[in-house]
Amino acid sequence: MTASPSAAPVRSCLAVILAAGEGTRMRSSLPKVLHKVGGREMAAHVLDAAAAAGADGIALVVGHGGERVGKALAKPAAALDVAYEVFEQTERRGTAHAVLSARAALERGAGEVIVLYGDAPLVEPGTITRLRARLSAGADLAVLGFEAADPTGYGRLLVEGGRLKAIREEKDASPAEKTVRLCNSGIIAFRGGHVLGLLDAIGNANAKGEFYLTDAVEIANARGLAVEVEVTGEEEVQGVNDRAQLADCEASFQKRARRRALLEGATLVAPETVFFSHDTRLGRDVVVQPNVVFGPGVTVEDGVEILSFSHIEGAHVGRDARIGPFARLRPGADLGEKVRVGNFVEVKAARIEEGAKLNHLSYIGDARVGAGANIGAGTIVCNYDGTFKHHTEIGAGAFIGSNSALVAPVTIGDGAFVGTGSVITADVPADALAIARGRQVVKEGRGRAIREDQARRKAEGGSDTH
Repeated sequence: MTASPSAAPVRSCLAVILAAGEGTRMRSSLPKVLHKVGGREMAAHVLDAAAAAGADGIALVVGHGGERVGKALAKPAAALDVAYEVFEQTERRGTAHAVLSARAALERGAGEVIVLYGDAPLVEPGTITRLRARLSAGADLAVLGFEAADPTGYGRLLVEGGRLKAIREEKDASPAEKTVRLCNSGIIAFRGGHVLGLLDAIGNANAKGEFYLTDAVEIANARGLAVEVEVTGEEEVQGVNDRAQLADCEASFQKRARRRALLEGATLVAPETVFFSHDTRLGRDVVVQPNVVFGPGVTVEDGVEILSFSHIEGAHVGRDARIGPFARLRPGADLGEKVRVGNFVEVKAARIEEGAKLNHLSYIGDARVGAGANIGAGTIVCNYDGTFKHHTEIGAGAFIGSNSALVAPVTIGDGAFVGTGSVITADVPADALAIARGRQVVKEGRGRAIREDQARRKAEGGSDTH
């Protein structure tokens, strides 16, 4: 299809993500940007947002030893398939210096350059898109700002006539400037033709001897370039420097995820008690009772009810299933329609087919449970021999009696019965009955004799342990 004559040309976009911070305040051996929010590394959230906002190149700037960061983020952009390069900032000399560590990428001449931060994981793709739109509309440089509830400690954005004139750090601000609540997020978009000229002009004549990216604003104004501000919410651009801020960021992520789930048609009975991962997917008319945790990799289809205190990770739950309370679905659990998984049941790497029931106190791992099968209370699939995992097949319509152990590898045929308390070590044919337990023996009067003997020994001062 031919574009209309008035359509703006699509410019290439390079996202430079700064992830070189040592994170000493995290008090952790893990690089700061690899700490997780919503079950995903902070820097990975930013990579995904950049890719979703149309970046066709990503430069990740890491610090010394940052190969660990690059390795951990080997698949950064989910299904968006945007390649990225890793650049090392060998010296810590400020944010402008960090961006210039990716000079090789900048010199390729992208139409736009967006500078993002690997420790600010909540920025939305739509916000980055709006920032890019400022460039498309004529700005040469655009800064993302926010209205701070308490601006103390933030750089203030000084705007005159709709144009950003300067970013004033608090220590340099006048009393009047300190009253400004429009603050700098640190995220900046450059028209590509200006970025290297502006960055190379930044000096380090300050107390720390560092090259500050914010100085690009005044340099751009001095050159007559158009400098603008795009505004977003404070919560979206919060950064993480310590564990307390990480917890605050997680809380913001969860608030956002809960709202999204509600707006997309799920019912959360007590939203503040439900915890999501970055990729949790809930269908319509799903009901989630209080105190449920979703780990990474969960998809829940329409009409499912998940009862309290259930933990689900790496699992697929089919339509109209009912889970919990106190159920645990581990990675590889794949539940069909109308499956019932009840209290204190654990499922791992198992396909549970339509209408099967696992209602009480059972473990099913490395298995297939056929449609309509019933797994009795206390049933255990013995899948691990200390070295290898083995598979168990339970056929459609099979009935496994309570307190049974199925020693894998083993197959229970369609419609077969397993007697209560059995230890099954061999295959059971379809429609057969298998009983594998010691035969019951009843000795009349023996109970009375035991009690009388115990009473006599106790009267004689004998021990009641033997």
